[in-house]
Amino acid sequence: MSDLSVIQERLGVTFDDLSLLQRALTHRSYLNEHPEHRLEDNERLEFLGDAVLDFVSGAWLYNRFPEMNEGQLTRLRAGLIRTETLARFAQDYMIGQVLLLGRGEDESGGRTRARNLCGSFEAVIGAMYLDQGMDAVRQFIEPLFVPALEDILRRSADKDAKSLLQEWSQATVGETPVYQTVASEGPDHAKEFTVAVTIGVTEVARGVGRSKQSAAQEAAQHALDAIESGQVAVPQVE
Repeated sequence: MSDLSVIQERLGVTFDDLSLLQRALTHRSYLNEHPEHRLEDNERLEFLGDAVLDFVSGAWLYNRFPEMNEGQLTRLRAGLIRTETLARFAQDYMIGQVLLLGRGEDESGGRTRARNLCGSFEAVIGAMYLDQGMDAVRQFIEPLFVPALEDILRRSADKDAKSLLQEWSQATVGETPVYQTVASEGPDHAKEFTVAVTIGVTEVARGVGRSKQSAAQEAAQHALDAIESGQVAVPQVE
């Protein structure tokens, strides 16, 4: 219960039904190791929170950019609710510290794993929606969107990362990037795919997303970031 008090203070939200918040912070691995605990895992709340964030971010962008076309709005929304962005929100509120995890998941770095942080943040949003309503969710999340959107626009992450990477690769290396799905995890309603992008014989980056397309876009963005920072050296055309 003390952990719930701490996280409520961090979030600035007082839940009427604390069982919703507890469920949002309960990873499936914990229940697998503690079947005697009469708790539910956070996967259903994660599903709900994902839908709520999709709607709230879309409405917020629609009102903020009245002249922007559908394609641009879609790319910005994808950036706001991508796995890494939501994981960063979770880190800001130190949600990972209060997650109930199984020992194996905990010892393997589960408290800092982007997939867990993203899922738990979505679950908290789902719990907040059920407990407090949509207006409370808007008041909580929209201020977080402002700096995230500024970062997206500054890094041109609203553009099609795959197209940008292909243009760079063909002009600089003479190769077309190849994308390959290397893993898929999670239940059917919250499946996550890992996609690797290779240029020539070099795997440049990987991305994770709720669809193969979004995972490929994230892999392309990681590749662009790595190339820009010099972390990946791809042979250039002479």
